[in-house]
Amino acid sequence: MRSLLDALQEGRLVELPEVDKSEALEYLALLIEAIPDIGNRTDLVKAVNDREAQFNTGIGKGVAVPHCRTMDDGELLCAVGWSPKGIDYGSIDGKPVHLIVMYYVPDVQRNLYLKEISGLAKVLSGSDALEKFTQTDNLTDLREHLLDWVSQAIGEAVPDAKARMIKLEARQTSLETAARAVVEAPEASVGRFLPFEAVCYGEHVLVLGTDGGMIDTFEHDDEFKKAIKGETEFQASGYHVVRLTENAYAHGRTVVTAVAYKTAAGGNP
Repeated sequence: MRSLLDALQEGRLVELPEVDKSEALEYLALLIEAIPDIGNRTDLVKAVNDREAQFNTGIGKGVAVPHCRTMDDGELLCAVGWSPKGIDYGSIDGKPVHLIVMYYVPDVQRNLYLKEISGLAKVLSGSDALEKFTQTDNLTDLREHLLDWVSQAIGEAVPDAKARMIKLEARQTSLETAARAVVEAPEASVGRFLPFEAVCYGEHVLVLGTDGGMIDTFEHDDEFKKAIKGETEFQASGYHVVRLTENAYAHGRTVVTAVAYKTAAGGNP
């Protein structure tokens, strides 16, 4: 269950707004699609929904494990959504789903994916998971429950993961806000997150990404250059920007990983 542990450490556990099944799947697919290593090579929303149409992934005890497979190389990844009220998912036991663990499965990671799902099912079979999901009233407590699951499944303690949880809180709020906006305002052309990296050195900012219009806009926006160096979440040139990580390098250079999406105000196409 390493990819689940990575999701908890990297802030891909979010509280879902009050949405239906299809919106919840889109919500999580977009979170995975926002990971810089994924890019826009695969339409994850369509891939996940196509899979779900073939086979309902609600495995009981309030849990669903949707996934999409891709021929691209890469790591096994997941994002986790928690619905306190539960979602009508059509699960095998007829109970609402409170936890959706969505997997991105490159073909080369298929065996690892099957092993991870097997470990998750084994933990669920002997736990009071549904009771924890319905009685937990905040994301921090839920994260602790999930870390306990991971510990059981991989047979080792995860103190480093727990130590990093506190650092996730500010970024977690920003990530939930960004993802919720995709669900609430699809008409504003926010159907896709635009992942990018910003290399900051001195007064300069070099933007790396796949959307040329966004790059040109940001590199000529002085307010963006200031905000990307310190603001967790901000507006710039018709885009809403959320910083995810920052890594420091020699000579005072930093690399910021972030996502952007167009607001109703626009932004270059």
